[in-house]
Parts: sequence; structure tokens; C-alpha cells
Amino acid sequence: MWKHQLLIAVITFGLIWIAIVRAEDQPIEQQLVDAMNKVWGVHPRFRANHAKGIVTEGAFKASPEAAGLSRAMLFNGTMIPATVRFSDATGIPNVLDGGAAANPHGMAIKFHLPDGSDTDMVINSFKFFPVATGEDFRDLLLALAASPPDASKPTKFEQFAASHPSVSAAFASMRTPDSFADEEYYGVNAFVLVNKSGERQAVRYQMVPERVVHLVASDAAKQPPNFLMDELRERLKRGPVTFHLRAQLAAAGDSTKDPTIAWPNDRKVVELGILTVDKAVPNSAEMEKKLLFLPGELTDGIEESNDPLIDVRNGAYALSFSRRNQ
Repeated sequence: MWKHQLLIAVITFGLIWIAIVRAEDQPIEQQLVDAMNKVWGVHPRFRANHAKGIVTEGAFKASPEAAGLSRAMLFNGTMIPATVRFSDATGIPNVLDGGAAANPHGMAIKFHLPDGSDTDMVINSFKFFPVATGEDFRDLLLALAASPPDASKPTKFEQFAASHPSVSAAFASMRTPDSFADEEYYGVNAFVLVNKSGERQAVRYQMVPERVVHLVASDAAKQPPNFLMDELRERLKRGPVTFHLRAQLAAAGDSTKDPTIAWPNDRKVVELGILTVDKAVPNSAEMEKKLLFLPGELTDGIEESNDPLIDVRNGAYALSFSRRNQ
């Protein structure tokens, strides 16, 4: 945890110096957050992306199989309290829940471990990421910013997508759910689980609900502006919702550094445990502003893979956090 606290401090105190540096010379994390602000505008006190969300609470209990893959406290079989934020995409705080712009939807989990530390998981409804590097993600965002509805054809975004086939493929996998509780969420970055014997296994996470229900675009567009947020609050008043946390295991030759490449469907999938979400916090709007979820906030037994986007995400999220708390 200390390295991420240090990262936040360095970014915060470096903002003044960074401001005088030419844009192309700024750290990629800075360029990404600035590009998000260019696409969706600057909204003080809100995240640069996934600005609209709802905070819930619950607990996770690992399966016996999980301990065979990782020695992490998260997987020791005890009940681990968790804070879970569901969200819409974009940096627009009032984005329509049923609009195409709200896809992909996000799920960020902060597991509160027995020793007082936390470990995070940041996943979304993309089955794989549209680009492989921070620089490409920046260019994708800038292409979107340069492609308003009245832009001449082909737009900058269309040109970018034509040269990056994974963009259209990733976007095609997105759909609007009827509930945050009825959506699948994927960890597009690979992580490495290490067990008590020191054996290492690269995995990608999957968070699978009891059922998956998607709306056709025309029906999604007819929904009230906040239907996903409101539906989850009401659903949790009637009872908890559950998700199965699973790990897709990499085989020899599977890329762990390119999140645009999905692993084959025949790769083994192991049940890691059950996440139960049982209540929405009453002060969600205030609480979510204080929460920082970092993909690299890990614990012993879980390590980063060689995917460079993990560290880029850590830096961009930390910078967005420092800006909204100034």
C-alpha cells in the first residue's frame, strides 16, 4: 500500500511542475487524464472516467480451490468485508444509464483484509480492452474528442478504429444490462497468483452474476436517466445479490501483457469464491469521492503481470483522485 500512497503524493506535489511542461512531454498518466477531460469535460469533485456510480457493501468468501492457487489472505476462506462501487463509463456525472455512452459499466471492489490492509480489484463489462498501451488509449480518447456528431467522414475516431481492429471488436462486446446485478465483469489485465509452495499462475478475473440480462439498445434508451442506480438500491432492500469470482487460467503461449487479446474459451476456469452485496450505503455520493481503487493495490499472494497498462491505470487513477480532492 505504501508505494501507492507515495505515488499519490508525488503526483499531487508534482502538478505545479507538470503544468509547465509541454503536453507531449508529460507522463502518460497525465496525458490520459487530460484527454478524458477533453472528451467529457472537467467536472470538479468527480472522477475523470466512471464519474457516475453507486457505492455498496458486502463480503467475500473464498472457495477451497482458491487457496490452492494463492496464499493471499483474501483466499483463506474467512468472510472478508468489501466495499463495491458500480459505475457508468465516461467522466460525465449525469450520463444516462441506458445510453450507449454509459458502456462499459464498471465494478470496483476494495477487500478489507484481516490485517487491516486492503486489496483492490477494478473490472468492467469489456471482455477485452480496445487498445494495448497507454499511448494508444490516449490517442483513442483524443480521436473521440475530435469526432463530434457533425465531423466530416471518416472521423478521427473512425480512422483510429480502422487502424486498430481491437477497438471495434471491444466496443461490439458492450451492452446495457437491466441491472448492475445482472452483468458480467471482466479483469482485462492479467495478474499472477502465487500459492504457498511458490507456484505461480497467471489469471484473468471474471465476476459472474446469477444471471445475465441485457437490454436491446432501443429498450435501454427508453429507461429513466438513473435506472441502474435506482434499481440496485431497491433490489438490495429486498435482499442481497451474489456474484461468482472466477479465475481464467493462462496456458503456455497466452499473452499476459496485451489486454486486447482474449484467451481462448477452452482455458480452465476456477471458482475463487462468492461475493455477496447486501446494501447500498446511504451516503454514496459523499463516500465515493473519498474512495480510490487501484488495480495494483495488491497483497501477498497476488502480483502484477507484465501488462504495462496496470501501472498506467494506477498512475491515472491516483492523479484523478488527487485532482478531485484539491
